[in-house]
Amino acid sequence: MSKQELGALEVIGQGAACCPGLATAPLDDERATELAKVFKALGDPVRLRLLSMIASREGGEVCVCEMTPSFDLSQPTISHHLKLLRQAGLIDCERRGTWVYYWALPGVLDRLAAFLTTARTAEGTHA
Repeated sequence: MSKQELGALEVIGQGAACCPGLATAPLDDERATELAKVFKALGDPVRLRLLSMIASREGGEVCVCEMTPSFDLSQPTISHHLKLLRQAGLIDCERRGTWVYYWALPGVLDRLAAFLTTARTAEGTHA
């Protein structure tokens, strides 16, 4: 795994306690750069749809052969988008024979959501 891939995995707190939320304290340059890589991966409509298809799949995993027909894109293009989601630390995969199966990494979306959640005051407004 490259340094870039390892850095992306650290962004979402793999194997570590989750980072403070966005509203807790200002981000330093390094943390902002790391998180930007993850959000950049999510910033493409195709990748966002792919992640949604994977994360919402009953049983927790989906074959690339089942996702490809949902797009007007070639299989290599779909594989490229899936690779970017993997490099961002959002999903993982396993080859089984000819096909590759994908799943969302446990807790990743929850940690991203927690990062974006802001504290609320007693009146129910944003702090």
